[in-house]
Amino acid sequence: MADLKLSPHATLTKGAPVVVAIIDGFGENKIKDQYNAVHTANTPTVDALRAVGSRFRSVAAHGPAVGLPSSDDMGNSEVGHNALGAGKIYAQGAKLVDINIASGQLFTDPGWAFIKPAFASNTLHFIGLLSDGGVHSRYNQLLAMVSQAAKEGAHKIRLHVLTDGRDVPDGSGAKFLADLEADLAALKELGCDARVASGGGRMKVTMDRYEADWPMVERGWKAHVLGDAPLKASSASEAYAILKQDGTSDQNIGAFVVVDDSGSAVGTIEDDDAVVISNFRSDRVIEISKAFEGGAEFNKFDRVRIPSVKFAGLMQYDGDLKLPTNFLVPPPAICKTSGEYLAANGLRTFACSETQKFGHVTFFWNGNRSGYFNEELETYVEIPSDNCLFNEKPEMKAREITDASIAALKSGRYDLLRVNYANPDMVGHTGDLAASITACEVSDSCLKRLLDAVDAAGGIYLVTSDHGNADDMVQRQKKTNAPVQDPNGANKPLTSHTLAPVPVFIGGKGLPAGVVLRDDQPEAGLANITATIINLLGFEAPADYEPSLLKA
Repeated sequence: MADLKLSPHATLTKGAPVVVAIIDGFGENKIKDQYNAVHTANTPTVDALRAVGSRFRSVAAHGPAVGLPSSDDMGNSEVGHNALGAGKIYAQGAKLVDINIASGQLFTDPGWAFIKPAFASNTLHFIGLLSDGGVHSRYNQLLAMVSQAAKEGAHKIRLHVLTDGRDVPDGSGAKFLADLEADLAALKELGCDARVASGGGRMKVTMDRYEADWPMVERGWKAHVLGDAPLKASSASEAYAILKQDGTSDQNIGAFVVVDDSGSAVGTIEDDDAVVISNFRSDRVIEISKAFEGGAEFNKFDRVRIPSVKFAGLMQYDGDLKLPTNFLVPPPAICKTSGEYLAANGLRTFACSETQKFGHVTFFWNGNRSGYFNEELETYVEIPSDNCLFNEKPEMKAREITDASIAALKSGRYDLLRVNYANPDMVGHTGDLAASITACEVSDSCLKRLLDAVDAAGGIYLVTSDHGNADDMVQRQKKTNAPVQDPNGANKPLTSHTLAPVPVFIGGKGLPAGVVLRDDQPEAGLANITATIINLLGFEAPADYEPSLLKA
């Protein structure tokens, strides 16, 4: 434990509780118009924080700042909370997979060798999000794996695809499917029969997270494994066109199965097949992974038939659970996170959010690690999320999170309290501008209550976000930034994250008057916040962490 010992800070002393509040999806966008819900919303609390110039700045939350390949790569809650908790920048998600594909390592590592025996006589299946959004998956990575498998003798490949419309524009599923069907047809030259076998929308089929809606996973299992879905069509493009007729968004279309001329499913999953999850991000594929790897104890739904397959993830989605057992790309080795340092130094931590973001303030914050570092020192509180479209209840569980966090603060038991308000992100993903404005306003009012409690306790606060989202709610023309409109003249909603930086605010009655934020770190990102938090707790940050934002 000696190598985890923190030294006292030269000027800041330990004692005041520190509250870190993450307003998820709340970016500082340079475009400030009526389509920026963060700007349009009535947010007197954040406005007051922003007015204190020396204690407000922004930091990068996308691209290289969070370990992603380029400045065109949107950040997300997972890599964002990894950076916030780790204090260092690790190659992440798409970048990590890109490196392994470019070097060829993916195709020589044990994970690929594990699935390869199915190539000659059985079927290779890929299940994942069909998108180039770079948040959960990338189309070019999927195509690279499919193409390499065909080159190595895979004679039959079946894809089970989830349409996006969340990290990419709604309606883009048509082009993704058309491109995919053309790319798969080209593999016939290699003697490979490759087709799309089933699919559905990412928010209706397969990709549930945090065990909020197991029936979503069951719909996926029925379609992908059993070949059973309400809609059967001769191709994925045909199914998509039918499911979109009533205006349903890409992310919410129902399950479909592709059938042959006799009406039989073209790609059920059978014994001795190989199945690969093609998403690199973990949260929305953990449950389908459990369904494949769970034994007789699995009881979330009736799987009807459990094929014996060679199952692998593109990555390992939970290191502690060893889920899945086999994977194609080893995870980044995130070690010595801030949570581990705090536990080793006897500091007491409270973490709270609702189901949709609970894993972010715990698992992802702690370096993709389940459980506690020291359960005697750590308290994790999950507020169950509503099971609905979040624009229907844009307040989500912000008030309950605030109540629980204020109670924890008043207890005097904790040195650090970290809180995540999910509203701007989860409601922003629906594309509903009015609801997203409400989400920002509810978050702001709850933040006011929380910060008042911090002041009453003589504490310190740091308020930030993990990436942008609600700060831009329309698709825009590149040259003019004017909204893109559909044929009927309606603005096309933007449901994805943005490339905006995020705010950092510090304050509280426990913060000495001379402590302000530095203005000489133009490249600072989320990882710099970690050292800042450790300083506010009264300690020097580890030498290998990104530099603190404090001028103290």
